[in-house]
Amino acid sequence: MTQASEVRDAAFRRVILSIPKGKVATYGQVAEAAGYPRLHRAVARMLHTSPTNRLPWHRVVGAGGEIKLRFQAAAEQRLRLRMEGVTFRGKKVNLKLHGF
Repeated sequence: MTQASEVRDAAFRRVILSIPKGKVATYGQVAEAAGYPRLHRAVARMLHTSPTNRLPWHRVVGAGGEIKLRFQAAAEQRLRLRMEGVTFRGKKVNLKLHGF
């Protein structure tokens, strides 16, 4: 990883760590808050390719509140969010109540 991407990923991590329990942010919102407004895919890549034990990865969702993970990972994300009191409208997080 280059020094520039390490700095960028550290900025993403700081934003993700700031999302409180019961709230979510989209990949795009994380990227923008970190100062990289068009790099939402880089947020997803960083979250889903590096160890996330210390990050509340489950609080980051796709645009419109959609869980973008698949299969068991999607089920785990939904369960973790529900355990924090997050509600859903169909398959999407209710962003009006839980958006950060």
